[in-house]
Amino acid sequence: MAKLVLIRHGESQWNLENRFTGWTDVPLTDKGRAEARRAGELLRGIQFDKAYTSVLQRAIETLDIVLAVIAQEHIPVERDQALNERHYGDLQGLNKAETAAKYGAEQVHQWRRSYDIAPPGGESLKDTAARTLPYYEAHVAPDVRAGKNIIVSAHGNSLRSIVMFLDKLTKEQVLELNLATGVPIVYEMSPDLEVLSKRTLADDGGR
Repeated sequence: MAKLVLIRHGESQWNLENRFTGWTDVPLTDKGRAEARRAGELLRGIQFDKAYTSVLQRAIETLDIVLAVIAQEHIPVERDQALNERHYGDLQGLNKAETAAKYGAEQVHQWRRSYDIAPPGGESLKDTAARTLPYYEAHVAPDVRAGKNIIVSAHGNSLRSIVMFLDKLTKEQVLELNLATGVPIVYEMSPDLEVLSKRTLADDGGR
């Protein structure tokens, strides 16, 4: 029985400033680094065989911190932009409140919360899933099928697309799904990739 751990990066500087981040390569805040350390503490006891991350520093640093806390820095790490955050196009770098004032709150809500409507020059959640899921199925899934324990450090929307797939969520259900920064989700998977259990490891000891 393999474990698959998904973790959204810790708080980034633009999370703090309430900006659309997307593919902009912003660093973690001190709070984000603390969230990553806490995630590492919650993941003690799991021996990982391999890690996957995006090519953006906030996900890479989160993974580095987690692996340092659990003393597993030696494991193989694969980085790929297929795991990058959703690209927000023309909205990247804009404050969300200012964007709502510019484009209208309803339009911004539609860009953020619809499944298949993309912001100008950017990706919808459907577009994000179209690159994230083939990568997951080609790279991560074979490792899980082989019984390996895997950790994936990525982003709110790239991970939402994987959770949507694993949890068999509808397009409507996934719109209500929000992943907290620095909070690990642990799946136990059978060799045929059936989800046997799912736990979210929060500070309350939900493990």
